[in-house]
Amino acid sequence: MNKLPHEKRVQILSMLVEGSSMRSISRVVGVSINTVAKLLAEAGEACLAYHDENVKGLNCKKIQCDEIWSFVYAKEKNVPEKAPDFAGDVWTWTSICADSKLICNWFVGGRDADFAKLFMDDLASRLNGRIQMTTDGYKVYMQAVEGAFGSEIDYAMLVKMYGTAPEAFKGRYSPAECTGIKKTAKIGNPKEKDISTSYAERQNLTMRMSMRRFTRLTNAFSKKFESHCHALALYFVYYNFVRIHKSLKVSPAMAAGLTEKLWGWDDVIALIDAAKCEPKKRGPYKKKAA
Repeated sequence: MNKLPHEKRVQILSMLVEGSSMRSISRVVGVSINTVAKLLAEAGEACLAYHDENVKGLNCKKIQCDEIWSFVYAKEKNVPEKAPDFAGDVWTWTSICADSKLICNWFVGGRDADFAKLFMDDLASRLNGRIQMTTDGYKVYMQAVEGAFGSEIDYAMLVKMYGTAPEAFKGRYSPAECTGIKKTAKIGNPKEKDISTSYAERQNLTMRMSMRRFTRLTNAFSKKFESHCHALALYFVYYNFVRIHKSLKVSPAMAAGLTEKLWGWDDVIALIDAAKCEPKKRGPYKKKAA
């Protein structure tokens, strides 16, 4: 059986997390699009399992949460009758530690209260001790946070207020000018100076720049729900373990105490090879109801 050379596997994986499309990767590396898709699926499953089993017991003190929109196959309003299952809008929920910049957990699905609960329950299971959390003002967070943490949390919402968008910007993705913010303590006694969602929002930008399928106004969207999740799983392991954070000078996983060394692509490929001999495990995503 033909085996993809190690150097080409490294090149494909590195291009996948640097914003290249799968077809451009196949042209540059000189392999078929099916080879790229197969390696992405293998890497995604391996990274899903590794994150689920090892990113836990975290001693984070300040957590920021947010959700980012994308779509699979077609936007919700354009999904045809004969579209594949789970086509339409999808939301990626993420939590980030404000100190180590570690992505603590992530979840893919809809944007309703049920998905918020699943996301928060999973986050609570990965943390040690009391934390301070900040989210935006989306109403489903309140019940989800209360259900997952009870009163053992200092939780606040940060709501941004915007003015009227100028005529020149209407119809574009650029938001109106932010005219102010409102910080509201919801549970416990959160410190006002630490009420922020800046790191979570900056992480959303990093995701859009690092994964082609999140880029707006292109044809690079995900065609399959599973491929979307696999790309996210690979990206988050790369971000946490392989990529050096510019302000920390180490990887987020090193800053959080999850590893003592900076990973390389050889470590990720070792995960992929080891996972081929193990049964698949369910990852941190849930398909939407048809």
